[in-house]
Amino acid sequence: MDFIWIFFAFACGLACRLVNLPPLIGFLAAGFLLNGMGVEPAESLDVLANLGITLMLFTIGLKLNIKQLFKPEVWGGTAGPMVLWISLFSLFSMLYATLGLSYFADLDWQTASLLGFALSFSSTVCIVKILEEGGEMKTRHGKLAIGILVMQDILAVVFLVVATGKIPTIYALGLFALPLLKPVLDKLIKAAGHGELLPLTGFFLALGGYELFTLVGVKGDLGALIFGLLLSSHSKASELSKALLGFKDMFLIGFFLSIGFTALPTLEMVTMALFMCILIPCKFLFFFYLLTRLRLRGRTSFLSSLSLSNYSEFGLIVVALAVANGWLAEEWLVILAIAVSISFVFSSVLYRKAHRIYTHKKDWINRLERSPRLPEDFYAQPDQAQILVVGMGRVGKGSYLALRQSFGDKVWGIDAESERISKLKENHYQVICADAEDIDFWESIELHKIRLVMLALPSSDDILNITEQLKVAGFQGKVAAIARYSDDRKHLKLSGVDHVFNFYSEAGAGFAEESMRIIEPASSA
Repeated sequence: MDFIWIFFAFACGLACRLVNLPPLIGFLAAGFLLNGMGVEPAESLDVLANLGITLMLFTIGLKLNIKQLFKPEVWGGTAGPMVLWISLFSLFSMLYATLGLSYFADLDWQTASLLGFALSFSSTVCIVKILEEGGEMKTRHGKLAIGILVMQDILAVVFLVVATGKIPTIYALGLFALPLLKPVLDKLIKAAGHGELLPLTGFFLALGGYELFTLVGVKGDLGALIFGLLLSSHSKASELSKALLGFKDMFLIGFFLSIGFTALPTLEMVTMALFMCILIPCKFLFFFYLLTRLRLRGRTSFLSSLSLSNYSEFGLIVVALAVANGWLAEEWLVILAIAVSISFVFSSVLYRKAHRIYTHKKDWINRLERSPRLPEDFYAQPDQAQILVVGMGRVGKGSYLALRQSFGDKVWGIDAESERISKLKENHYQVICADAEDIDFWESIELHKIRLVMLALPSSDDILNITEQLKVAGFQGKVAAIARYSDDRKHLKLSGVDHVFNFYSEAGAGFAEESMRIIEPASSA
């Protein structure tokens, strides 16, 4: 990557960060600025962008439970909104053509439907970034959104096969035997250890899956996803995902920059893109309505629908194919690139406020729920609890075990990852699966009996949001939290957290205190 790309990506990303906007908005702006300055994109930019997407799909696979894909809310939440959206977009395209809007005037209903299909997909890149930043990949709504994205990716593969006429080779049938490789892949990950060889193993498997699928005529990105899925049950899957996180985020900057290099927009093209983005709220309404009809909770439907309310980078592939076949004018590729970028901004900014919006509008949102709820949407009650540990990762689990020695059954653990909770229950931990950012959860339990809530979470934004939900629910006890950085600690204290534990400095003090107990008996003797 040339220094000028790094400079502009850094400058624009930092500028957005300083005004409390997601950096990815700055990366998009950097691409358009560089294009406007006449900077030519090198082939290495596309290589970085493709590598970022491949790694992202591989890490999605590492966190995915294949059983999730067969649930009615996943495939129903994919097909239903897609059909409604294509119908609506085709109708509005004909309306725009009647009003004499340029570019739309040249569309017939077939090409309008093709555009609607291209825009019916949601952005995997954008949504995964949003969910990862909020630590929501394994929440109920996060897993639902990811499941719908995977189903959309499968439909994308089918479309490309039909549209391009490139039928997979006969050897593609051998891909069905890939589960037989799972024991070998498991041993490979185990042998890689915990050092620099582990992320290299991740690169090898992600790119190996990509190349294998490409070799037999199937979309390579699907191969990276499948290889990640094969490893999802491995004990080191989470560690591998974290080892690849920095690489993936860095390479995805290339993807956001590359969108700006599609072409230089004119004012007329920007206007057309804005007309297309006016319809994004309709996309949200389709998802929300159908998900609530499938008996999902109002909150789950609301958050999933809001994250999915954007346009996808796959739309650019569909339109590029249509342009190559002469079905659409070249300008449509630029218009769609602008519309995709605007939708990214819309999602990134609005989703940051999603939990607060739900808190204030939950009565109206939940009015649209359909009874009875799905079994997964009922919360268990932490009976006789006085201390709640939120986040049962390594730190939370250690805190839980230490507190249990003093307070016994009055200590309960909470985590949003159902798989983690299931494993903890097998080991006789007293835990429940719940999203601590859910105001409905706090209002459903007997908060007046809780003396202390410990937030063992890595994200300060999550801690702030949970603290706010506790205040709204009328919690009168104490809140303790973990901070990794000193500036986070100050911010959390000012926001009402009673005690903030510095993860690095105070962990060292705790380690020393525990170690001193080993030699105290000898010293006293």
